[in-house]
Amino acid sequence: MNEIAIVYTTFPDRESAEQVAQAVVAERLAACANLFGEARSVYRWEDSVKSEAEFPAFFKVPAHGVEALRERIVALHPYDLPAVESWPAGVSSDVAHWADAVTGG
Repeated sequence: MNEIAIVYTTFPDRESAEQVAQAVVAERLAACANLFGEARSVYRWEDSVKSEAEFPAFFKVPAHGVEALRERIVALHPYDLPAVESWPAGVSSDVAHWADAVTGG
């Protein structure tokens, strides 16, 4: 089994998720992005509990590209403090090679 990384974040609306996804794939920082429909996030911010609609996004990237992708997502993200998480994912060798090839690896 080969590994890539999954990078996850949420956006305040579908448009910003799409804009960031288009940018990072075009810039070869992510092999692909999976954008999901509306979800509900409950979190603490500025001393109160918030509950808001958000739009989750998963990005597939070779493990060596996680930090560059994370930095670019943060730079493009509309939130003041976007949570950008990542973890390894086992994939077939074909998928790992594809992710590496399309990101210029």
